[in-house]
Amino acid sequence: MVSFIPTDEQQLLLDTINRYALKDVRAVAHDADEASAPPMNVIETGWQIGLVPTSIPEELGGLGEMSAITGALSAEELAFGDLAVALHVLTPALAAYPLVLFGTAEQRERLLPLFLEEKLPAATAALLEPGVFFDPRDLKTTATSEGDSVVLNGVKAYVPLAEGAQLMLVYARDTQSGRVDAYCVEGGTVGVQIEKREQLMGVRALPTYRVQLKDVKLPATARLGGAVGCDYDVLLNRGQVAQAALAVGVARASYEYAREYAKQRVQFGKPIAQNQAIAFMLAEMAIDVDSARLLTWEAADKLDRGEDATREAYLARQFADKLALKVTDHGVQILGGYGFIREYPVERWLRNGRGFATFDGLAMV
Repeated sequence: MVSFIPTDEQQLLLDTINRYALKDVRAVAHDADEASAPPMNVIETGWQIGLVPTSIPEELGGLGEMSAITGALSAEELAFGDLAVALHVLTPALAAYPLVLFGTAEQRERLLPLFLEEKLPAATAALLEPGVFFDPRDLKTTATSEGDSVVLNGVKAYVPLAEGAQLMLVYARDTQSGRVDAYCVEGGTVGVQIEKREQLMGVRALPTYRVQLKDVKLPATARLGGAVGCDYDVLLNRGQVAQAALAVGVARASYEYAREYAKQRVQFGKPIAQNQAIAFMLAEMAIDVDSARLLTWEAADKLDRGEDATREAYLARQFADKLALKVTDHGVQILGGYGFIREYPVERWLRNGRGFATFDGLAMV
């Protein structure tokens, strides 16, 4: 059974992240979104909380152990502050966690030290591909074996922090076997072209890029896990759980803001929260947030127990995608005309909530 009570260590971490989200992140989120510029001093503070280093086991040089439940709890709290900052802080995990789970001894020894520094490492991953028919189980990016080498070709989209990345984990389909694996592409590799920054409707403070891979030749040892490879399904499930947790955080932010506004906004002599239509809308928002959180916890718990979480992760992701859009839209409605004004955060949460259906590969627990 999933426990509803965080451990003492988890609660301490959540309290720390909540203070960071409310005091540091919320203070800069609006201006960062308007300027489409990441608030690097705040992001560095978020990195120094140590979510990724404490998820790397001690036997691999880290400070703790990997827990999907702890990761989901943390992701929700970060997104409660701001989604763009949350994704920025968590981007290095896209490379670190697969290395911990499936990397060879040589890959771990050489690459994991990148994630144990006080400064945010320049590491990311590339999964999503352009096109309305994107299917993570049918990638168009290919990996072709040529003797002791492998050649990557394809196009990736929404790659966070790709510019200047020292390490990029690229997912590609083997042209012979058809299986999908991840490949460690290090900075400066010939054939990797980072195109100009993408202009998105939401998460505007998160720099994302389209990446062209043209005859990128790597040693066969660049495949994550070496000849054995990785369990791609596990990585997909961890990504879906992370996105569900982030969606819960964004929806919760909109719900709590709208709830407090409705308590204070007086019309016709009483707070609008006492109007039946508003009260029912707030109740529905609360039910949806709690439901999505429980689905996310169930999937994360299965991951921590080493069980197949494909069904649970998929259901959590699908429900949370819809929840994020529905609840953030309700938040705008409750604020009325104010909800449409950019100075109020609910319109930013709505724009961010719209994007969850397309955020494949942007987070991992």
